[in-house]
Amino acid sequence: MVFRFKQFIAEDDRSTMRIGTDAVLLGAWAEPGTAQSILEIGTGCGVISLMLAQKSDARIDAIDIDEESVKQAGSNFLQSPWSEKLHPLPVSLQDLVSTSQQKYDLVITNPPFFTGSLPSPEPRKNRARHTMSLSRKELLSGIVHFLKDEGFFLVILPAEESQKFSLLAETAGLFTRKQMRVRPMTGKPVNRVLTMFGFKPCSIPLLEDLIIRNPDQTFTKEYITFTDAYYFSLR
Repeated sequence: MVFRFKQFIAEDDRSTMRIGTDAVLLGAWAEPGTAQSILEIGTGCGVISLMLAQKSDARIDAIDIDEESVKQAGSNFLQSPWSEKLHPLPVSLQDLVSTSQQKYDLVITNPPFFTGSLPSPEPRKNRARHTMSLSRKELLSGIVHFLKDEGFFLVILPAEESQKFSLLAETAGLFTRKQMRVRPMTGKPVNRVLTMFGFKPCSIPLLEDLIIRNPDQTFTKEYITFTDAYYFSLR
């Protein structure tokens, strides 16, 4: 499928992870600021890296273990205005840790969510969607390896996973600095949590809330404003 954003086009038909609300939420929420180096773990078709390239001057390394996904990300990058700073790499985080000492200002990921559900009969989808190929501890170990002392790590997780992950992150020396809690609709419980981590402890993390849809299924004004830099129009 072809997705047309304001400043770029992204195709996702060959990727194990299709473009969805979670990726857009994370890409829109991220604030790279003056970052000069960014690592995206599990890039899929590359949409998050493209969103970051739109608002950053940083070099962006986008890794994924699925070669077809990386090829599609590379194709999407080449069609964008920022191809010179986007670098798709077909490598696992574990292998990259063993071969690279690069440090990044920002590390970002929309990681595998499923830890206990039945696996798909398709091996490629299993690797992308389940933690069997990248455990939470391996992910955090990789973050600690690649993140600069003053850098930040951004992640989106289901609400029920987020608290457990934050506790695990603390044991690795990463502390919550900011969170955004997302409700799919007014009156519904929080179903996604975006978190920014850093190496320095924060006594009172900044908390934000976002509701995507009104009860009549239209998008809220807040969500329209939140994604305005990327979507042409939302109703």
